[in-house]
Amino acid sequence: MTPFTFQTTPNVLFEPGAVRKLASIVSGLGASRVMLVTDRGVRGAGLTRDAEAGLAEAGLALTIFEDVAADPPSQVVEAAVARARDAGVELVLAIGGGSALDTAKLVAYLVPNDEPLEALYGVGLATRARLPLVLVPTTAGTGSEVTPIAIVTTPSTEKKGVVSPRLLPDWAVLDPELTLGLPPAVTAATGIDAMVHAIEAYTSRHRKNPLSDQLARQALALLAGSIRTACRDGRDLDARANMLLGSMLAGMAFANAPVAAVHALAYPIGALFHVPHGLSNALVLTGVVRFNLPEARSLYAELAPLLDPAAAGLAEDEAAERFLAALERLCRDCGVPASLAEVGITAGDLDRLAQDAMKQTRLLVNNPREATYGDVRAIYEAALLRNWTSVD
Repeated sequence: MTPFTFQTTPNVLFEPGAVRKLASIVSGLGASRVMLVTDRGVRGAGLTRDAEAGLAEAGLALTIFEDVAADPPSQVVEAAVARARDAGVELVLAIGGGSALDTAKLVAYLVPNDEPLEALYGVGLATRARLPLVLVPTTAGTGSEVTPIAIVTTPSTEKKGVVSPRLLPDWAVLDPELTLGLPPAVTAATGIDAMVHAIEAYTSRHRKNPLSDQLARQALALLAGSIRTACRDGRDLDARANMLLGSMLAGMAFANAPVAAVHALAYPIGALFHVPHGLSNALVLTGVVRFNLPEARSLYAELAPLLDPAAAGLAEDEAAERFLAALERLCRDCGVPASLAEVGITAGDLDRLAQDAMKQTRLLVNNPREATYGDVRAIYEAALLRNWTSVD
């Protein structure tokens, strides 16, 4: 028997049109002054319209912060905190992608607490009470609505994480209708990001447990079974619902069995080249899986039938290779760029990428196979000019 602890968001609402119930949820938490954290693209697309109307109709005072940036810079978080304090905000609501949700988590924590953001980087350093927090994802990828993690980009472009159960929201509200307009490239990148969460949770060296395993498997089945349809027909509500649910389940899994080398190698790509996080993960996913095969072969073999039913019953070695091949086909079919070169990375950038990836010790320690600087650089090098032409 392996002892474990499992923590997640206490309340989840999942249904089409769920966003129209936000005013009732907010009122139920006893707040009258609310900050909506979002970005201009999400708000401009009308995805916050129903929520704003419902909050106004309920007589709630609303402060809108729509300056969220991708991979939120620390100064953006601090600006949102200052706005919230000036407005006397009592509850933080986020509608958007992972960056908006991560920003909202930190705003909800920092507004009532006189602590500098940089003092919270690490695990378990945020220990005080926060404001009530409601998170509404508009992409099926990060799972941030059910994770105790917020990622920040520092002024030196380094990715830092704040990890604490205090960042878990009071409510996660999942409305698949909000994801219907996502373009195929975003659907692919965020969907593969969610798949990475499931895969790395299942193979995590630390805190892997029976609950995280079952969540990861169910998440991977939903995501792999729906991502091609969602990319091909973005208006397919069933596919969108499966993607959003799979993303949340994967988030629950990796919140309790943490991610590893794929994320460690992805973070510098995002920080240095402003590549969206999901795409950064996709670019290094298959290289890391191939590197991990000697230590994680049996686990990849267990996951293989979820992506390729023909892998069921095969010998472990063959099933694990089928898993890797299925991932490569899925990336190709969803139009994910095959190489780092396609996002502007050159051979001269590899040393800096590898150096920065090695700083992600909180992630690398979870990888099933220990990775040295040379290993990490080799993975980047293999991904530099890779193509999908060899994938059958």
